[in-house]
Parts: sequence; structure tokens; C-alpha cells
Amino acid sequence: MADSEAPPPAKSRRNRCAAMPLPDCVALVLQGGGALGSFQAGVIEALAASEVEIDWVAGISIGAINAAIVAGNPPERRVERLRTFWDTVTGALPSFPIYEDERIREAVHEWSALAVASFGVPGFFRPRAWPPALAVPGSCGALSFYDTEPLRATLDALVDWNLLNDGPVRVSVGAVEIKSGNFHYFDNRLGCRIDARHIMASGALPPGFAPVEIDGYLYWDGGLVSNTPLTHVLDHQEEAMLVFQCDLFSSTADAPRTLMDVMAREKEIRYSSRTRWVSAEAVRRRSVRDAIRRVLGKLPDEMADDPDVEALAALATEHPLSLVQLIHRANAWEGGSRDYEFSQRTMREHWQAGRDAVADTMAQSRVLAQNIVDGRTAAFDLTPRHPHA
Repeated sequence: MADSEAPPPAKSRRNRCAAMPLPDCVALVLQGGGALGSFQAGVIEALAASEVEIDWVAGISIGAINAAIVAGNPPERRVERLRTFWDTVTGALPSFPIYEDERIREAVHEWSALAVASFGVPGFFRPRAWPPALAVPGSCGALSFYDTEPLRATLDALVDWNLLNDGPVRVSVGAVEIKSGNFHYFDNRLGCRIDARHIMASGALPPGFAPVEIDGYLYWDGGLVSNTPLTHVLDHQEEAMLVFQCDLFSSTADAPRTLMDVMAREKEIRYSSRTRWVSAEAVRRRSVRDAIRRVLGKLPDEMADDPDVEALAALATEHPLSLVQLIHRANAWEGGSRDYEFSQRTMREHWQAGRDAVADTMAQSRVLAQNIVDGRTAAFDLTPRHPHA
């Protein structure tokens, strides 16, 4: 466990969860990862069952879609709407009985991914009628292989945009502005009225999907810069916070043995490295702030009004943070196409894995609860495979 001392948190304004006390803000951070996003849906269902109410949901790509469904529905309908979305997008690849063998499962997995690449995903995207080389330069058809207009209709059917923008849950989704290459967050608490365009922009991964135009600017998938919105959440933290971070790619795994393993491991490292760095940097910065506060406490009182001392004191101000990592760890048969293998069988297994990750965390909630009560900053991974924090 990496931690640093911090001032005691303000008294919580609620205590809805029986398993542990909750700080004033509970945030859910949802990474990008395509078909793996059903893991996040399982997490959301399990948190709701544990009476952990979400105040802030931030997402990238598929995480932005799940985030919109959460914030755009009342608590009692969120899981139902998530199931509708995931049942829709996996509807073309129903769960057929197969012999439980890793080689057979891997073959079915790759066949399912090939079907998605060939025919698209219901309610999400479909192949374009003409290849990009035959489309008018600059058009959406020239910039992508798939049309994502089905996703717009799906989102409009499942999300109450007025509730999302004016309701109690803060929403932040990240995308990359193409011309500048700068990362940008659309945030309903920072003057942005979020609609389907912003969610689609966050998941517009090239060259599969075309960029999305918003107010004269073109945006691509936020995962091109960072696959986790954790930085945005921590940069705008204003009170004691508990963050559940759903990582869809594990940073650790066995060495690859086949070319398919190489493709899978490359993708894991590429999409998990930034997440791991952000988490470690958050704890490191808080250790630095703690050191600054200790030094300031040794200064004579007459220096309190010195501009430099005041500036340092402002930099050292922080609120307690408990960061819980809920990590999807791939099965042996899941290869490099795992993020676009939209089959019902795999979706249900990922969903269950998300529920299990929350159950494992709640089973050790006393560790997390003590950290919240003490007002400390720490990062936790409380899953059985990594039982230490």
C-alpha cells in the first residue's frame, strides 16, 4: 500500500453503505476497452447492490457510453438500461453451447471477433457500403471503415440527456481534438451540455470510426492520449473522495508464447501503462504535499503572511483520497481482439467478473473503511490475485 498522511476528512454527509463509511464524493472512473466494457457494467450493478451511490462518473470510449447510461437514468433503472445496451450490442452473436476447452474457446473467440469486423455490431456500428479509398476525401466515409450512426440512436433511446446534464451525477468524458492533438474533457459541471455527439466523440477510435464534429472541431477517441480519465477527476477534486477505477487492461501478465499472445500483451501494455502511471503519480504528489506541510509547520508564525509561504500552503492543500482499482484480468483464451469480440457468452462472463471484483473488494472493506475514517490517501487493489494494497 502506498500512502501519505493527510488532514482528517470532513464529516461525511451520508452513510448509505452498510459495508463501510462513504466520503462526501464517490467517483467511478471508466476506462476505454470496447467489448470489455461489460466488466464495468458488472461493477456498476454490484456497487448499486452494495448501496454505494455514485456522485461522479468519468469515462473514455466505452467507459463514456456506460457513464452516460448511468447518469442519464434514475438509480433504479441504470442496471436495466445497461443490460438493454449490452444485450443489444451482443445480439448478433448469441451464446451457443461449446465444449469447454481453451483452444476451442480461443477459436470461437477469434471467429466472433472476425464476425464483428465483417458485419459490425447491432446498435453500435456497421460497415460502410464503400471502402474509404472510393469515398470523397474529407468525408466520414473516407476517414473510417464503419458508420457509428446506430450508436447515436441507441444512446438517444437509453439516455435522458436532460437528467444527465441537470441531475445529481457529475459526468466527464474525454476526447482528443484532431488539429491540435490536445486532450479535452466534456464536463456537465463545467458549462458543457452533453449529448450523443460527446459520447460518440470519446469513442471515435480511428481508423475504424470517423471523427465527430462538435462546435466546429473534430474529435477522436480519448484513449489516443490517455485511456483513463483519472487525472481529470483528481485535478478537480474539492472534497474527500473515494474513487473506483475500472481498468479493462491489466498491466501484469505472463510472457507471450504465440503471435496472438504478442498482440494481446502489446494492447494491454499500451492501454494500461498510462493508467498505472496516473495512479502512482497521484499518490506521489500527495506525499510531496505532505512533506511541504511538515516544512511549513516548522516555520515561525511571522512568516505566515509571506507571499511565497502562502503560495506553498496553497499548493500543499489537498483532500483525502481512497483509490480502489478494479482490474479486468483476461482469460487465457482472450487474444488481441478481445476489445471487439461482442458475443453474448463473453459479455456475460465479463459482467460477472465485474461483480466478482466488487465482491472481493467489499470482503476486505475493513481495510478501505479504516483508510476513509483516518482521512488518509492510499491506492488499493483488493482482488484475490493481488490481495495486498
